[in-house]
Amino acid sequence: MFRKEPMKENTMVKNDSNNYKYVFVCGLQRSGTSLLGRNVARLENCTGFKNTGGLQDEGQYLQDVYPLEWDMGGSGRFGFDPRAHLTETSSLLTAENVARLRASWHSHWDNTRTICVEKTPSNLLKTRFLQAAFPNSYFILIKRHPVAVSMATQRWKVSITSLHRMFEHWLHCHEIFEQDKKYLKHVYELAYEDYIENSAKCHEEIAAFLGTRPPTPPREDSFRYVTQLRDRLRVPECAMEDVTGVHNKKYFDRWSNCLTASLFRGYYRYIARKYELRFRKYGYTLIKGFGKSEQALNSASRISAVVGPVYCLGADVSAFLWRSVIRTRGYTKGRVKAMLPEFVLARIRQARKSLSVKGERI
Repeated sequence: MFRKEPMKENTMVKNDSNNYKYVFVCGLQRSGTSLLGRNVARLENCTGFKNTGGLQDEGQYLQDVYPLEWDMGGSGRFGFDPRAHLTETSSLLTAENVARLRASWHSHWDNTRTICVEKTPSNLLKTRFLQAAFPNSYFILIKRHPVAVSMATQRWKVSITSLHRMFEHWLHCHEIFEQDKKYLKHVYELAYEDYIENSAKCHEEIAAFLGTRPPTPPREDSFRYVTQLRDRLRVPECAMEDVTGVHNKKYFDRWSNCLTASLFRGYYRYIARKYELRFRKYGYTLIKGFGKSEQALNSASRISAVVGPVYCLGADVSAFLWRSVIRTRGYTKGRVKAMLPEFVLARIRQARKSLSVKGERI
């Protein structure tokens, strides 16, 4: 769904006479923002970031005005940092910063096109700031089931966080967005689950929202690579990328198993009951639709409500220790890398590139 509401114009916006539309794709990590952002950038007269060298070609890595998600705790944690929530009253919203931010991003956009697309997950908490900084801003929010978002994010071990804290983060960020949404002029919202069900319909609606249309499928297409945490992703240059529901099912099956067969099922059942009502407000459930797990929860002893906080404390301590070990190892690796001669680093990069190419051929 999308809506447009009048709002008092900011002086910075009023004095900017360009004809661009700025589209900001928002949503927590692992919500489908990268895939959606690339597909939106493929709509007619749209331009996104390509071959920037930054992770997932995200705009946050191409600027120096606001802090990176990593500096605020990383995936599944950044939203708890007060610096993550920016509005039109932010001290960062100065004429100099706005000019620098626009220049940074416009240097990577195709300026012959007038619909400029930028994707960064933490845009979810910066909508009012971005609307004040950029004229004619449009926001596209994608949300995904908290189980899938949280379990997928936990795969990034460097920022690993306990599952209940991941749930808290999901709720915290979306609650802030709901509060900020009434200040926005142009908003389109969709669920990842609807996107995988009928992506073509979503693309049509988004195109109408932006005043453009989906691209004509190319007869022939080339491919490019997008930098990710551990590898590179091969994506089509012009054609829309396919969307699949396979990944959601994988995480739902794992969650069902956590509720019924895990040694720590007392913890999982406790947090399922604790957050169920809050997630229902967003159309999601942690209990219903998970097969036998629903019956198990209904028949489970309520003793977990007593020891539940202890479960959560243990999960937090475990995640902290794991995160500390991984970050220490990464720091040590970085120090060693800094001491190696450039020719050795070049050899290592070449070897990794060769292995990557071989892996793609298999």
